[in-house]
Amino acid sequence: MRFARLGAPGAEIPVVVDGARHLDLRPLTAELDGAFLAADGVARARAAVAAGGLPELPEATTLRVGAPIARPSAVYCVGMNYAAHAAESGSLPPEHLVLFMKAPNTVIGPDDEVEIPRGSTKTDWEVELGIVIGRRASYLDSPADARAHIAGFVLANDLSERDWQLAVSGGQWSKGKSGPGFCPTGPWLVTGDEVDADDVRLRSWVNGEPRQDSRTADLIFGIDRIVHELSQFLVLEPGDLILTGTPEGVALSGRFPYLAAGDVVELEIDGLGRQRQHYVEAAR
Repeated sequence: MRFARLGAPGAEIPVVVDGARHLDLRPLTAELDGAFLAADGVARARAAVAAGGLPELPEATTLRVGAPIARPSAVYCVGMNYAAHAAESGSLPPEHLVLFMKAPNTVIGPDDEVEIPRGSTKTDWEVELGIVIGRRASYLDSPADARAHIAGFVLANDLSERDWQLAVSGGQWSKGKSGPGFCPTGPWLVTGDEVDADDVRLRSWVNGEPRQDSRTADLIFGIDRIVHELSQFLVLEPGDLILTGTPEGVALSGRFPYLAAGDVVELEIDGLGRQRQHYVEAAR
């Protein structure tokens, strides 16, 4: 199944995307959030679609596309999770999973305008596969238990301000990861039966020029291992978002300029949809 949220920020309507139809989920839930997922929401939505119990949202194609999940309680991020990206960043592939966090309020719609933060000179793009947690996960016994705790997958842009992340970070990356709008997400939350998230192509473009082109099969730490390992150190709650890392082809490599006002970034993961963001100067 594909889920989306349509409408103005803070007033999004939850829908099921069924081919060309957008089915209104409000007979089941007011929001696509952790509470809905924890209450077996995916299965209930599937049953409602099969029974013809959800009305079409006729104005769907005229509405803004929001992030397909409401603000999560946490956004966890895995760093250096593609060997080639680690190399272009000047690092060896990690022996242990690298974890940092983004502020939950960075999550915005996939096509929303993004501001270059005030004072930023090194804003960078990162196409990533995102995992959305569907069931509370704590001390999972093995990686084989992970999929039962995953609601689905999303496309995300893990935007970074590299100077703040690395040069003036004080040792923690999150300072350069939590600028306003630094996590465009969506357009859809897609359940695992509709996408082979372990091996999908992910790509990015800046102003129409190719930047990243890889497959999730190249992840150093795979989906199941990420969820299992994180559950040993923290509690994953329904609705939480995990970003799994980005492949090579970012501005940090030195091969491309950093983002500036007027730039357009597009990102795509097969089966998970496409994003397009226009970048502007921060309001003064």
